[in-house]
Amino acid sequence: MSIEIIECEQYDEAWWAARNGIPSTSRFKDILAKGRGISRTKYLRQLAGERITGKAAEQYSNAHMERGLAMESEALAMYEFMNNTETQAVGFVRNGTAGSSPDRLVGPDGILEIKTAFPHILIEAIERDVFPPEHLAQCQGQLWVCHRQWLDLAIYWPGMPLYIRRIGRDSTYIAELKDQVLAFNSDIGRLVERIEGYQS
Repeated sequence: MSIEIIECEQYDEAWWAARNGIPSTSRFKDILAKGRGISRTKYLRQLAGERITGKAAEQYSNAHMERGLAMESEALAMYEFMNNTETQAVGFVRNGTAGSSPDRLVGPDGILEIKTAFPHILIEAIERDVFPPEHLAQCQGQLWVCHRQWLDLAIYWPGMPLYIRRIGRDSTYIAELKDQVLAFNSDIGRLVERIEGYQS
């Protein structure tokens, strides 16, 4: 399936409209929650509500999220310098009924995803030197949705080394992820139909 790139600024009105009612890679981990747990159910209801009302759910912001946004430009500048490359901003990428907001695109095949982490967490990532499993669903999801071949995960904190870990497409994982997301979309559709037909 071909992709659609929506030109917008992330977190502006057009961005919220573009992702309204569809699963986004940042929440794929919730879709994969074992036993179809609370996080999956809550996300299912959120997206059903968005489809019914046509409006994005009320958004939550905390100090951790705001700090990450403020530090992103610092991490980006360091990444571009270290790799002698320029990256491309992107608003929202839509692939059927799934979407993604990569931090940046890199050349014709790559994605850059930036995370901020407290120093002790960054040190642990450097010492373990494996792709952090908590970000696997989001990052493999981005490779699927955006039709890209590799992703660099950059973990940053001011005054600390920038940790970069590259991951390539895992076709087996992506196939399973795609099946789960498609099933999740079907669940949303059934829930929307049931709620719209509700009579007290």
